[in-house]
Order: sequence, then structure tokens, then C-alpha cells
Amino acid sequence: MKAQRGAAILTAMLLVTLVATLSAAALWQQWRAIEVETAERASAQSRWLLQGAADWARLILREDARNATVDHLGEPWAVTLQEAQLSSFLGNSTEALGENLQGAYLSGQITDLQSRLNVLNLVQDGRVHAPTLQAFGRLFEALQLPPAELMVLVAQLQAALAAPESTTSTSAGNLLHPLLPRSPEQLAWLGLSAGTVARLQTHVVVLPERTPVNLNTASALVLHASIPALDLALAQRLVQSRAQNHFRSLADVVQASGIAELALNDGMHSVGSRYFDVRVRLRLGSVLSQEHTRMQREGLLVKALWTTRETPQGASVQ
Repeated sequence: MKAQRGAAILTAMLLVTLVATLSAAALWQQWRAIEVETAERASAQSRWLLQGAADWARLILREDARNATVDHLGEPWAVTLQEAQLSSFLGNSTEALGENLQGAYLSGQITDLQSRLNVLNLVQDGRVHAPTLQAFGRLFEALQLPPAELMVLVAQLQAALAAPESTTSTSAGNLLHPLLPRSPEQLAWLGLSAGTVARLQTHVVVLPERTPVNLNTASALVLHASIPALDLALAQRLVQSRAQNHFRSLADVVQASGIAELALNDGMHSVGSRYFDVRVRLRLGSVLSQEHTRMQREGLLVKALWTTRETPQGASVQ
């Protein structure tokens, strides 16, 4: 009898333990499902908000083109949007936001990509473009970068541009051609060292066609590199001068420089731009996300060439 009673007690304890384990597992599965659903909802909301911010930037660029053909750093598109609560953009319509979006914060920036030297300008019709090579030479010298790497860059760029357009072929001939980068971060594909790529990132760009440098938005260093005989001190004075009165034509640049024979031409220099970089950053609770869009403007048409979504360093990801 005692043995049967002990067995019954043991069985009851085992059943209680089993029920508790199954209940805990069920609760954990339910909690996990809620967490996954919450993360998916936050991700979807982030995508919509980032896309909406990019569309807003597109509208700003279109309205800018409607009002003027000159682009300079005093225009609305050039003002960095510091982090602000999303509800501050909606005025009295904050009730349209869900409860979980009340704590959403948005920031962003539009950058003129034609404020930089375009790597693609180094090659024209398969041949090295001497004036652009000289401009890059001055940039490399100012940044104290190895001139030999510039020659490697040019040779590899020629090879990449000479490659067949099809990327599906695996013939031995195609494998010898380097890939054509689409951003400065990828210039290592053309033989540049990591250190050189890091130094060049804010001064060069890779655009799908030849483009002039916008003298209204270029840094003093890029002005110095792109304009022959313009030393860095004079380039810095031009930057200070245009902050007061932006350049409306290349003639204005010549006048501001005080050098009548300043070598400017429409092929390499301009006072307007067509390519822009839009970066939008969203903080939604503990989640940080960032979207990077390259835009091309033709008249009043502003289109996205490509978009990438990034996770900023130090961001918390669910």
C-alpha cells in the first residue's frame, strides 16, 4: 500500500512538473510570437517612414529646380534636418500616429554629389582625360596620397569600362575586368588601398556619367584640385566669398577670384547640379535605421537611381 501511495505521489509530481513545463513553453512561444510580430511591425513602419522622408527630399529638390537653375548651400535642400520628433512635422494631426510612433525621431541630409570630383571623368571614350587626371593629381598631392595609386585607379577604371555590359557571362575575358563601383567606398575594387579610399571618400564620387564640379558647393580642396593654378588659400577665399553671394555663372567665379585668365570650362565646372545623395535616419524606440538614396534630377523630374538600407554603427537591432 505504501509503495502504491508513493508511486501515486511521484506520478502526481511528474504530472505537475510536465504541466508546468508545457505551460512555460507555451508562454515562451506566445511571448516570442509577440516579440517577432512587434519587430516586424516596427520594421515595416520604419520602411514606410524612411520612404516617406525620401519622397519629401525628392519634393524639395523638385521645387528647388522650379525656382532656380543654380544650386548653392544657401538653399533649403542644403539645410541638415537635425533629429526631431516625428509628431513635430504633423502639427495638430498627431492623432494620426499610432501609440508606438509617438516616440519616433527623424533626421536627414541632402548632399550635392557634384560638389566632388567624379571618378568616371578620368576616362573619356576609352582614353584618359588629361585635365581630369591633373585635377585628381592635385587632389592626391593635397591629401598626401601615393601618385602610383592614382595610375592604378585609372588603369583599372579603363578596364572596368571596357568590360562587356552583360554581367552574366563567366568567360575568362570577363573575369579579368574589375567591377565598376557605384560609391567611393567601393573604390578598392579599382586597386586603391583602404587608407586611400578612406581619405578620398568625402572628396570624390562615382556617378553614371561625366559631370562637372559645382563651384557653389565644392569644398576648398575640391576647388583647388579642379581649377588649374588655383592655390588652396585662394580656394578658401572663394568659399568665403560665395557664402555671402553665391555664384550665378562661371563668370562670377572668375570675377570673385580676381584672376582674369582663370581656366574654367562648362565641361568641368558649373554652378548647378543634377545628382544628390539623400540620407535619412530614423530612431524608433531602441531601433535605429538609415536609408541612403542616390537621386538624379532632370528638370522637374527627380528619380531614385538606387537605395540601400543601413544600420548605423552602435544601433540596437531587434
